[in-house]
Amino acid sequence: MDLFGDLPEPGSSAAGKEAQKGPLLFDDLPPAGSADSGKGGSLLFDDLPPASSGDAASCATEQVSIESHGKGEKRKSLEEEKNGREELVEKKVWSVGLLGLKGYVAERKGEREDMQDAHVILNDITEECQPLPSQITRVSYFAVFDGHGGVRASKFAAQNLHQNLIKKFPKGEIVSVEKTVKRCLLDTFKHTDEEFLKQASSQKPAWKDGSTATCVLAVDNTLYIANLGDSRAILCRYNEESQKYAALSLSKEHNPTQYEERMRIQKAGGNVRDGRVLGVLEVSRSIGDGQYKRCGVISVPDIKRCQLAHNDRFILIACDGLFKVFTPEEAVNFIVSCLEDKNIQTREGKLEADARYEAACNRLANKAVQRGSADNVTVMVVRIEH
Repeated sequence: MDLFGDLPEPGSSAAGKEAQKGPLLFDDLPPAGSADSGKGGSLLFDDLPPASSGDAASCATEQVSIESHGKGEKRKSLEEEKNGREELVEKKVWSVGLLGLKGYVAERKGEREDMQDAHVILNDITEECQPLPSQITRVSYFAVFDGHGGVRASKFAAQNLHQNLIKKFPKGEIVSVEKTVKRCLLDTFKHTDEEFLKQASSQKPAWKDGSTATCVLAVDNTLYIANLGDSRAILCRYNEESQKYAALSLSKEHNPTQYEERMRIQKAGGNVRDGRVLGVLEVSRSIGDGQYKRCGVISVPDIKRCQLAHNDRFILIACDGLFKVFTPEEAVNFIVSCLEDKNIQTREGKLEADARYEAACNRLANKAVQRGSADNVTVMVVRIEH
């Protein structure tokens, strides 16, 4: 099982294969077939792909020191060519500039008796993460937690996961930003889950709450998406050639019916009945759910990496209450139509962009309830500011 998967670079044609349940919207977008299209993700401590492999944009800032003395003219010319490529790629990446990120959210209880979702919007936690490595300028964090069996696990995760992340975030000089951040996220999820389970088991009776977690950590223009369970993150990317919007899935869902998830549960002594762990739990990875941890339910997130580009518009993070009644493509189109609505009224003192994004979140959440979603609905939209 590969823990990490890089999402296609801004100009990559791999998006079609990588999108999984959030495929590209339009057939006239470039077909899959780039060097990235068959890549399932890099192993935890493997070197990241070199600049020539199709992962160039994300590797451009990691310059390699090359010793060419005594290696012959052929080696020298190859290295000069490689350095030239890296220089071009680096110029391409940084020509985008540092993109601003700002989150907006709306939540609806739906038909449930109480609201068990929780969320966090931290547009800028750069100061809290100091001293930062020299390669990092800005850090942001956005997360949605969908609780089940109670509200305590989702609230605990919302209050503590980013605090643990800040404590574990790399300080000072590091060799690889990517590998260090991914290790940090893995440790953060493990620590947060252990903290909650310790607190839950000390209660009488013990808490049985659990929660999904979909977190987007933005390190400069690179997104790291860590996911447990069936909440999802979707990127809206504009295709300049077709002048259409695409919905790119940034996260992988974890359901007991998936082969690898079911095999792990069965190997641990659990079983899957009616698509649920022991016939009860609908997700195969979560924070909390102490009574199912011995049955193969884990808190190890899938982590994907995505390089933001000038043609990215927004990130949608939402619980399954939205996606039960909206496909990713429908949700992206709905938000775009709201953002383009000229009839949205702007209150005095509020920026027009803020008003539009707030309206988009509220309208989408309302529409999900109208379409019959019986679950809690949380809709978070992160605006990408150019």
